[in-house]
Amino acid sequence: MGWLNQLDYLTGRVIGAMQWLALPLVVLLFLQWPLRDIFHSLSREANDLGQIIFALYVTASVTAATRAGTHLAADTLAQRYAARTRLRLKRIGAAVGLAPWALFILFASKGPVMSSLQNLEAFPDSYNPGYFLIKAALWILALLIIAQGAIDVLRPDPASEP
Repeated sequence: MGWLNQLDYLTGRVIGAMQWLALPLVVLLFLQWPLRDIFHSLSREANDLGQIIFALYVTASVTAATRAGTHLAADTLAQRYAARTRLRLKRIGAAVGLAPWALFILFASKGPVMSSLQNLEAFPDSYNPGYFLIKAALWILALLIIAQGAIDVLRPDPASEP
């Protein structure tokens, strides 16, 4: 299962890198007010860049929460189950719920995302470049969820390993 470990490593690295987007996001949110009210310029650019960063940050956050076991977990009820049962439910949830949903997102959004990427779509209200990155973040989200689903479903049960 060398490729599975590589996928797990790559997914972790992508999420680890994207977690740092929180810092520029906070800075941009902080700067919007002084840029608008004091300097009377660049607040729309800061807002647009903040939207891009937020989309990418949320993209990674969903999979990071799933990896940490804090996302989509009915923990109050699941705590009563044996560890093996919880693992099976996690695998079933990934195979029957998350992966098909992510595949649906990829296929259903193909037209708008591809059009946006091909045209390097700008923000509709400010005409600043980069809106296509927000739409691309949707595909990144779906691909990260599919990768994590494959990891969750295919990873050997730790209890069954010698």
